[in-house]
Amino acid sequence: MQSLASSPPPELLKAIAQAGGWLPFDAFMALALYAPGWGYYTGDRRKFGLLPQSGSDFVTAPELSPHFGRALARQVAQALEATGTTEVWEFGAGSGAMAEQVLTALHANGVKLARYVIVDLSGSLQARQQERLAAFGAQVQWVQALPETLNAVVLGNEVLDAMPVKLLQRMGGVWHERGVVLAQDRLAFEDRATPLRPPLEVAGEHDYLTEIHPQAEGFIRTLADKLERGAAFFLDYGFPEHEYFHAQRHMGTLMCHHGHLADPDPLVRVGEKDITAHVNFTGIALAGQDAGLQVLGYTSQAHFLLNCGVLEGLEEAPLPERVMLQKLLNEHEMGELFKVIGFAADRPAQPYTGWQALGFDAGDRSHTL
Repeated sequence: MQSLASSPPPELLKAIAQAGGWLPFDAFMALALYAPGWGYYTGDRRKFGLLPQSGSDFVTAPELSPHFGRALARQVAQALEATGTTEVWEFGAGSGAMAEQVLTALHANGVKLARYVIVDLSGSLQARQQERLAAFGAQVQWVQALPETLNAVVLGNEVLDAMPVKLLQRMGGVWHERGVVLAQDRLAFEDRATPLRPPLEVAGEHDYLTEIHPQAEGFIRTLADKLERGAAFFLDYGFPEHEYFHAQRHMGTLMCHHGHLADPDPLVRVGEKDITAHVNFTGIALAGQDAGLQVLGYTSQAHFLLNCGVLEGLEEAPLPERVMLQKLLNEHEMGELFKVIGFAADRPAQPYTGWQALGFDAGDRSHTL
């Protein structure tokens, strides 16, 4: 719980009051991350960096190694050619590192690109991206929403995990939805009985906390509705459904990050730290498929990057650079925890031609979804 002395934003207290004293967790998470002026991603605090001394809270793959974006660019180049598109759209571009790496590699290989469009709700991150990507001029553009129709290759690295989730708690065999209340001048959780359920029945009768992801799945459906021709690739940490809702994962996956330290309490330092949940990739795949997208593949980040030639030229790289790349590939670090899912547009006017996406050539796990 969080005391009022810790200064939870007054806008949050107002939202709880307007909700009748009980704010569903997904609504709380949306405010904590994206509320104008005080949400984590809309504030000026630096989010991405290698070390806490930089004032950052966590590091993502592009900050660890430039080879990440170079390898991803090979998949982008193939997808652009296969779908006959000339635009790349990136959601949640963070520090701009991935965009810089992908653009540099595409230019170096003579790939025709009309524009690289970034969708990012954070004004402070957008300013940082604009400074970093200034050398690419007007080819890089920023927008706040999707157009009515889209013909492009879409990218998202650690985007789905930052979308608000609903928390479900099974207690005494009864499912409850978790919300946030103000109790004795403190933020606290309160669970209320609900008809909502996880997509899979969780074995056993023990108490069980988990998440469901209506907003992330809704985002994929919206993207599917807009994407007439093209492909989409999302990289994030998560599991297929049968692993996500395993009986032993009884504490859920929700986690917060601040100063490169993790903690499980989202009610403390609201607006000052990141809140994430692992991705249910089965739900993401079904949302896209049901909305008309073709699943190109699903695999671990390590397999995806290796398939995209991440090791090419590595023998010439300095030792520290090779060491950092290992963090992206090692099974006990990001190589296995992070997964990649790919989609292709499958419209009657532009039928899916069955091209094999480079990143899923070996180690495709679509059958596990």
